[in-house]
Amino acid sequence: MSDNTNNEDVSTELAQAAEARDQSRINFYGGTLMSALPIALFVIWAIVQSGVLRVSDTTGLVAGMLISLILGMLFVKGSWKAYANTIFAGMTQRVAATAIVAWLWAGMFAQTIQEGGFVGGLVWAADALNVGASIFPAITFILAALLATGIGTGYGTTVAFTTLVFPAGVVLGADHVLLFGAILSGAAFGDNLAPVSDTTIVSAVTQKSDIGGVVSSRFKYAIVAAVLAFVGYIIAGSYMTGFDISQNAQQLFVSNSNPMGLIHLFSMFVVIATAVRGRHIVEAISWGLMVAVVLNLLLGLASVSDMIVFKASQNLGAAQSLSVLPFIELVEPGNTGVGGSIYTGAEGFFPLAILVLLIVAGSQIMIRGGGFEALQNWLLNSVATSVRRAELVMVLGTAIANAMITINTAAEIAIAPYIARIGEKFNINGYRRANILDANTTALGYIFPWAGGVLVGYAEIRDLPSQFGWFTQSMVANPIEVWPFVFHGWFLFGVFIVAALSGFGLEYVSDRQSMEVTRL
Repeated sequence: MSDNTNNEDVSTELAQAAEARDQSRINFYGGTLMSALPIALFVIWAIVQSGVLRVSDTTGLVAGMLISLILGMLFVKGSWKAYANTIFAGMTQRVAATAIVAWLWAGMFAQTIQEGGFVGGLVWAADALNVGASIFPAITFILAALLATGIGTGYGTTVAFTTLVFPAGVVLGADHVLLFGAILSGAAFGDNLAPVSDTTIVSAVTQKSDIGGVVSSRFKYAIVAAVLAFVGYIIAGSYMTGFDISQNAQQLFVSNSNPMGLIHLFSMFVVIATAVRGRHIVEAISWGLMVAVVLNLLLGLASVSDMIVFKASQNLGAAQSLSVLPFIELVEPGNTGVGGSIYTGAEGFFPLAILVLLIVAGSQIMIRGGGFEALQNWLLNSVATSVRRAELVMVLGTAIANAMITINTAAEIAIAPYIARIGEKFNINGYRRANILDANTTALGYIFPWAGGVLVGYAEIRDLPSQFGWFTQSMVANPIEVWPFVFHGWFLFGVFIVAALSGFGLEYVSDRQSMEVTRL
């Protein structure tokens, strides 16, 4: 997860996590590893539902997590009260709430500039510049990486690009799965490298390193993975073809594309510029949203009712009196409700928000049940017996943490103390520890099919058939299909595997002045 957050907020979150670890354990029949049962059952459920049965239903995943939590409770020794309280404690963690807030704001913003014709503007530009389907995923990766680095939120970037760039690429003939992978890769790049990203801040603070030094020291790893990913998307794009959309539908969409929609590049610039100045991501997106609304109205790109509308019964006297207002629409009694881009942009994330809260609760049970600590202690005491093996354990340990905890910032907070213990044992520099911690939780947070970064994009893609007449359900990229194509995530993970085994970039504490390492 990425979001502009000050160090005080991060320190508070770390203190709360430490306090939670210090509380009494939850004891399970079968030992500490049974505390991983809820997460393990959910992963199996997700694979069967999404991968085997190909059922695209986020609420179904919510049901799976609820059942997993109930079954886990059956193995608790003694009173179930501590288990129940841990569920509440996990669901109220700031990292999960921050991710949800970022999704809601990004969703409203993306839907509003889409209502203003931004997708049509992108299609017009791609057609005018003769950008082919084969090169489109590679370009998408670069643009997503730039946006994520600028605004510091990989999740927000995923929302914007799956809403706006994804349908443009599909109509131009790009492979839908490869395109989704390129978006996730760009989000991972920015999440890892942005100075204002939550993951960057957490990795630096927990390893007692300054943020500026951490960012500059990790650039060499990120750029190697990015270059390989870019080449990968060029090669894959030349072999993987997209859907053969009806030629009439495609020509109609392209011919009706309006270059005026590109005016919302300015809306996006406002978000980036505000975020780069150090403003909170909610403030940055709010400014972008307000600019988008004004541009839509001034240029006639969208009406007030396109962005927010109350659909009231035509038989209601009060509604009839207020129907002169631009955001009141009279409808048949059975069709009442609220609509518009601001409403739909937020609505799509409600099931996902509940799912993420429940998954974080499940990971908290594993932490308090001792399963997470037992696994990390085994790695620390039995596997990390040399510098090379210690760094390999740090890389693999962060991967395991992210497989169990879908929000990458939460995964970082959970495993950060163990990374510090291993690194300090072998005198490994704080910058190096922070880079290992951040790169792998970030990369894999956009790869695992049940990870937050993947699910947030999937939630947006699922809604596209209702927004575009030519977009069919077969064009929805399933999370179980996309994981091999998140090239930057895999290459970044591979770069650190190689670095751990070869010593590339390895620094000891003595290689830098202690003041530089500990400065915030």
